[in-house]
Amino acid sequence: RLYTNWSFKHELEAQTVPEIQRTNMGNVVLMLKSLGINDLLHFDFMDPPPPETLIRALEQLYALGALNDRGELTKLGRKMAEFPVDPMMSKAVIMSEKHKCSVEVLTIASMLSVGSSIFYRPKDRAVHADNAKMNFARGGGGDHIALLRCYNEWVETNYSTQWCYENYVQVRSLNKARDIREQLEGLCERVEVEMISGEQETDAMCKAMAAGFFYHTAKLAQSGEYRTVKHAHTVYIHPSSCMSRDEDMPPWLLYHELAFTSKEYMRQVCPIKPEWLVEIAPHYYESKELEDSRMKKMPNQRGKGLVAGV
Repeated sequence: RLYTNWSFKHELEAQTVPEIQRTNMGNVVLMLKSLGINDLLHFDFMDPPPPETLIRALEQLYALGALNDRGELTKLGRKMAEFPVDPMMSKAVIMSEKHKCSVEVLTIASMLSVGSSIFYRPKDRAVHADNAKMNFARGGGGDHIALLRCYNEWVETNYSTQWCYENYVQVRSLNKARDIREQLEGLCERVEVEMISGEQETDAMCKAMAAGFFYHTAKLAQSGEYRTVKHAHTVYIHPSSCMSRDEDMPPWLLYHELAFTSKEYMRQVCPIKPEWLVEIAPHYYESKELEDSRMKKMPNQRGKGLVAGV
């Protein structure tokens, strides 16, 4: 990247801010707790993160059920600490056994862990690439289930490189997802998560993902835009999402992460039902809050959403 001499001297930091001071601390806190270190605020970090990020991580782990009232690891927390992924992802993988779709959720988790480099879109064949991607989205379930279909079809072709070229999929990314999946499967065996296949149960898979990612939810507002449920930030479906072209916009969405460019975009989204949130996280969502929005506002919101989507 280019920058001017003046910017170098007056605007840039002398050193890059250490990563521990600018990232989500959930995984670090969970690891330290599993090692028996309880006083995190006075722990001798080489570059101490801000106390607010540590407290936020503790609150999130408590909401996920990894910590009890006294800040100690629960049985679930011990299982979650075995996985080298975000605590929300490890919770989704562990809870997938309850929803009888652990085989599928493991695949979704490994595909999401690779990042946004699964599909590629050459400029001269953009229409073909978009159509190939939309083929995986047929049948509903949003981006999460589209990633699952993509991986499963690749497995059915015996991990064919030619199939990847024909469907505009990065073969290197799929191989990486395969390696991650094998590692996660070994860890599931270690923490005694039984491998159960849910086959075509897309609702069960989305519900299992919601069990871990209930923090990451958005609902359709009357303006036709999505707003995050707790903080009411305006967010948009990322243009690369297979749901960005849907005319019938779902009233409630679960997203994997937020990416801020010109707008705040939701990456990798899937439709959910508000009653799942009350069932999964009654300590975090009030049923009254969700019922009111569903009963009173949703008819208008859906209509506006359709107009906005056309």
